[in-house]
Amino acid sequence: MKKSLLVAALIAGFAGVAQAETSVTLYGIVDAGIGYERVKGSFDDESFEAKRTGLLSGLQSANRWGLKGTEDLGDGLQAVFVLENGFDLGNGEASHGGIMFGRQATVGLKSDAWGQLDFGRQTNIATKYLAGVATPFGTDFGQARTGTTIAAADSVRYDNMVMYQTPNFSGFQFGVGYSFNNKGSQQFKVSGNEEPNSRAWTTGLRYANGPIAAAVTYDQLKTAETYGDTFGDVSIKAWNLAASYDFEVVKVYAGFGQARNGWLSSLKYAGESLDLPFGEGYIANDGMKANSYTLGLSAPVGANGQVLAAWGMVDPKDGGLLEGDLEKQQSYSLGYTYALSKRTNVYAIGSYVKSVAFVDDLKSTQIGVGLRHQF
Repeated sequence: MKKSLLVAALIAGFAGVAQAETSVTLYGIVDAGIGYERVKGSFDDESFEAKRTGLLSGLQSANRWGLKGTEDLGDGLQAVFVLENGFDLGNGEASHGGIMFGRQATVGLKSDAWGQLDFGRQTNIATKYLAGVATPFGTDFGQARTGTTIAAADSVRYDNMVMYQTPNFSGFQFGVGYSFNNKGSQQFKVSGNEEPNSRAWTTGLRYANGPIAAAVTYDQLKTAETYGDTFGDVSIKAWNLAASYDFEVVKVYAGFGQARNGWLSSLKYAGESLDLPFGEGYIANDGMKANSYTLGLSAPVGANGQVLAAWGMVDPKDGGLLEGDLEKQQSYSLGYTYALSKRTNVYAIGSYVKSVAFVDDLKSTQIGVGLRHQF
């Protein structure tokens, strides 16, 4: 009897140690609502209109579920991993082209003393550091998101990436990442043939302390695929900076950036990628130059509410291989969120963009209300 009690106690003790050293968490977001979306105008001298009214999936935050875990390796070192899947709540289909863990798939090492090193598919530094500082919408709320104006902060994900981020030093943190092929599996380079991999750099520095937040980032992606079905080594380059200040009664945001030789993300409106220049993913455009500007504010309303507002403009200085006059793209967005609990909120959003994708007389409208739950 005594031996049985001793064995049971030892098993319970070891189980407690294992549980303390290793943890795996299931988490996610489910978000849906009702809305109206329309893109209307003209393109290539032809009228264009697309609209829909109905259920909207992931309007405030893209729907997702994931697993994240840590294991204590001793001396302050941890093994960490994140596997995150995106999906459409309306039909249950996987997003990101059906990739199982299209939002993130990483494994790495983490230490409070020397920082974190991750391997795998993940977002770039601009998305992590700058998106939520340039506007109050960050990576959320459809076309109201920061990435509509600053492409590098539009949830840009690189495959085959190694990323290092320092610890936080009095509010400062530095990050750098390199992708051996930003999209798809890394290919063999056959002797005598062109390099088949599109390689990318991402780096940045951020500061957050008290009411002040600021970030500066740089991305460079070298690819052979260019606009107009032409080929040749072209490096898409984007540098951006942003800052915000919280006055308590209102928080203000501002951002500026430059994109050269292309655009690092899709120009998506009304929830879809349009059949327009830069309509599906990144694409290089040798000689293109565009400057981006953002302004925004957020303010608490009562104990549980918040108002969000932002303006953004992309000013194309040179169209590169694009022909014709390019117009300044401008966006105007207004939103409201109300917390029902720590994990559940309702929201409303209205967003209008004119000169979509730099095309005169092409406008996009997005209006919706929804419910979001985090678990």
